[in-house]
Amino acid sequence: MLKGFRDFMMRGNVIDMAVGVVIGSAFTAVVTGFVAAFLTPLVGVVVGAAGDFRAYSFTVAGVTFPYGQFLNVLIAFLLTAAVLYFCVVLPVTKATARYLPKKPKAAKRPCPECLSDIPEAARRCAHCTAHVEPLVVTSL
Repeated sequence: MLKGFRDFMMRGNVIDMAVGVVIGSAFTAVVTGFVAAFLTPLVGVVVGAAGDFRAYSFTVAGVTFPYGQFLNVLIAFLLTAAVLYFCVVLPVTKATARYLPKKPKAAKRPCPECLSDIPEAARRCAHCTAHVEPLVVTSL
């Protein structure tokens, strides 16, 4: 029983996921600190507030609605998402597209029976299993 548990814990997937969670939480702290230290005060300067909206509230029938706390969380979420997208996702996507080779697409042709796309060298259609003569590729 313990051997199975040990084997499960030593799989690459579990270790990779654990490392990803730890790095993700550390990265979250960095991004949250950046947003709190620089971007939220900048929003406060733009809108004419001190960058802290916790004191904002309104009262209806004796019940206080502290919407300022929600504004703080909403602004932090939007700024965090923007920082992650523009500083992590976009550069990684561009680097991946630039440096990783693209796989060439196999030439396709329509199946004469079901008209789905199949590779030119196919002898059977993967969709309808019809027998298909492979195309003869002529070289120039």
